[in-house]
Amino acid sequence: MNLDDNQKQQVAQWLDAGAKLSEIQSRLDSEFGLKLTYMEVRFLVDDMKLTLKDPEPSKSADEPAQPMVGGHKPEPASPLAGMKPDAKRAKGVSVTVDTLTKPGTLVSGKVTFSDGNMADWYLDQTGRLGLAPKTEGYRPSAADVQEFQVALEREITRAGL
Repeated sequence: MNLDDNQKQQVAQWLDAGAKLSEIQSRLDSEFGLKLTYMEVRFLVDDMKLTLKDPEPSKSADEPAQPMVGGHKPEPASPLAGMKPDAKRAKGVSVTVDTLTKPGTLVSGKVTFSDGNMADWYLDQTGRLGLAPKTEGYRPSAADVQEFQVALEREITRAGL
């Protein structure tokens, strides 16, 4: 995908304004008539050496204020506190690339998400990324999806694909 300098500058401005990849994908289509898959937009941003901005954490109005104890706010409890050691989340997302690609795909492999759930993944001929979870109806968290995409890009590059 080759963008002219003005289009590249516009993508950089969108990112600086905090746009997400899906927003950039929509704007490329609506403003420039460029229909790109989400993964193509991800690669485009990476090729341009741009980085996504992390959203600012916001305090919810429903979130109660923490009381002061001895002049200090108490440390928040770990989300894993009180869980049995074997029930804790595994760290990170791991991605592997199949040595023998599944029929009908350009590249395929397996992913294990941070909560231990596994899925097969594939990239089809049109550039669409697909997931087939082992557990029916499973949907990974947004953070896991983002980490999966980064790990997938790294593994595909490492494999020379």
